Amino acid sequence: MKLIEDIIEIIITPELRGYLFEGFINTLVITVIAAVIGLVLGVIIAIIKVFAKENKYLKIPAIICDVYTTVIRGTPVALQLFLMVFAILAIPGFKVTAVIITFGLNSSAYVSENIRAGILSVDKGQMEAGRSLGLSRLKTMIKIIFPQAIKNVIPSIGNELIALVKETSIISLVGSTVGTLTFDLNQATQTINKEISNYLAPAILAGLLYLIIVYGITLLIKLFERRFEVSDKH
Repeated sequence: MKLIEDIIEIIITPELRGYLFEGFINTLVITVIAAVIGLVLGVIIAIIKVFAKENKYLKIPAIICDVYTTVIRGTPVALQLFLMVFAILAIPGFKVTAVIITFGLNSSAYVSENIRAGILSVDKGQMEAGRSLGLSRLKTMIKIIFPQAIKNVIPSIGNELIALVKETSIISLVGSTVGTLTFDLNQATQTINKEISNYLAPAILAGLLYLIIVYGITLLIKLFERRFEVSDKH
């Protein structure tokens, strides 16, 4: 069968296999860095929005955060990518960084809402208990509220990571490349298609590599959930 023959050819040909491997590694790197950016900004945004209810100095920052999350969640990530790469950060040699920042900012809007929902799901008595022990609101949040909130939002954070991995497939829309090699898995399939006319063969292999990443994230999330379950029993 021609499809199987083409898949085997891609696997055994060092150059074609190299495109996929390069795309796989770059997709992982983009996902990890963007996820870290999204998590850090998401936590900051969530805390600002929660604390703003009782702190007048955070009212304006909270409004800015509300506008930010509304705009990011309400517009397509493809549009955000185009604006960032070709307008906001249209700096020569800065395309890769612009791509990572775009996905990080996009992820932060969703993560912030997940974290905020997790914080609000913790019983209000926990904050009162921390305050009665002489802890500040911030220390109570960090030591008491936040660990419980994280446990509640692990599944949703995992779903966001999986969505982030799949969203990176649109990077090829801005033509991102590193030297002569492909930049992400989707771009890898397009590069391979220049040498193999069967478009389905590289797409199937790329799909399997995406599946490996997603399955790895799923296992990681389950590991975190089990660790929290064990800590709760102790």
